[in-house]
Amino acid sequence: MKIGIPKEIKSQENRVAMTPGGVQELVAHGHEVWVEKDAGIGAGFSDNEYDKAGAKIVETAAEVFKAATLIVKVKEPLKSEWPLIQSHHCLFTYLHLAPNRPLTEALLKSGCIAIAYETVTDAQGSLPLLTPMSEVAGRLSIQAGAHYLEKSAGGRGVLLGGVPGVKPGKVAVLGGGVVGTNAVQVALGMGAEVSVFDKRIPRLRQLADQFGSALKTVYATQEQVDEAVRHADVVIGAVLVTGALTPHLVSRAMLPEMQSGAVLVDVAIDQGGCFESSHPTTFSDPVYVESDILHYCVANMPGAVPRTSTRGLTHATLPFVLALANKGIKNACMEDPHLQNGLNICHGHITYAAVAEAMGQPLSDVAGCFK
Repeated sequence: MKIGIPKEIKSQENRVAMTPGGVQELVAHGHEVWVEKDAGIGAGFSDNEYDKAGAKIVETAAEVFKAATLIVKVKEPLKSEWPLIQSHHCLFTYLHLAPNRPLTEALLKSGCIAIAYETVTDAQGSLPLLTPMSEVAGRLSIQAGAHYLEKSAGGRGVLLGGVPGVKPGKVAVLGGGVVGTNAVQVALGMGAEVSVFDKRIPRLRQLADQFGSALKTVYATQEQVDEAVRHADVVIGAVLVTGALTPHLVSRAMLPEMQSGAVLVDVAIDQGGCFESSHPTTFSDPVYVESDILHYCVANMPGAVPRTSTRGLTHATLPFVLALANKGIKNACMEDPHLQNGLNICHGHITYAAVAEAMGQPLSDVAGCFK
């Protein structure tokens, strides 16, 4: 199969969809790979490394899309990329379509097949292509919260770990999944006072067993969340409803009740955000203030550490890319129910329930959509 890897163009997105090592694996299986010039430079991978791996280096994204059938990316295609997507393409990337009607409509209009990393599943019921980036984002969320809590960055002037004789800062983590677990780990490691909120009692038990009495585990009623948010120095929004819009756990009306200079870090912003007052930001302008509360809502947080993130992402996606290339798109999706769960758009039809619900459109059967 002909596989294309374009350069990411989202603001300060330095990840690339595949390492040279991943490309080498694809070429070894008899596939042709086109890589846009400088696609890997931000993650520390040179064109020469891709050339040695067997890729064909081309000057523009247009050349990549023209040559390839399977387009492998990191982030959702931006508006300038939409005209490049044609009906014969299969797009394999993070999509987050539920809160993004314009992109959804553009993909439907193109007639392409679009498979979302974030809804591919595995036999354990987890999300194997979302997990590595969620681990990175969860850890980065505490680093970001700690930085913007500093007075020079606009925050309250609180050190999360405190010092002897001075209480540590308080961190509230909303959601006990992969993001939340990694946020908890780093926050506890920094010496903060940490509470995690979830509605799954078995998950709270697991977290209590994992982290011991240093972590406060709380069943997430609205009353308990509101009380914690009022007194928190940093709040991490880490709730995920797979493929669907994220529920708002903190209302705009709550902001005046919070401590002035507290920091909200919304890791769920790709899916609409955990906080009513959230809107996406970029690394070039990552924070805004509303009601004296700092909001950090960067939509591609793992892009801050692109070398680590690109390696982690490649390790997770490569088996699925090989399956799509070796078996063909239709056969790979029909034979593997977990890969099929990643199928969001297929030749003008929505094939993922949460996206169909968000768009107010009918859900189509996968088998009937393939041409």
